[in-house]
Amino acid sequence: MTTRTSDKTVTFAHPFSLKGVDRIVAAGDYRVVTDEELIEELSFPVYRRVATMILVPADSQNSSSVEMVTIDPRDLREAQDRDAATKPPNTQAEPEMTRRKD
Repeated sequence: MTTRTSDKTVTFAHPFSLKGVDRIVAAGDYRVVTDEELIEELSFPVYRRVATMILVPADSQNSSSVEMVTIDPRDLREAQDRDAATKPPNTQAEPEMTRRKD
């Protein structure tokens, strides 16, 4: 069976959690790899996703180690949506509006 692999980089602005990863992962850029296989019975090329994986830092003392974790693409989308909806903390006090008395 013919397979193809694609990869993309996703960016998280905030620490995030994801099903399949047993810890909170730091904000940053992460590589996501998708494997698909060709459905050969059809008269035109169609690919079916067989696996989606994310590369995250390994939970170890060696900071250069990474692990590839199989994930559901819907869980990744939900994590990205949560990340986008998270507002950064307000670091500046907003100026107060003063009303002029005439």
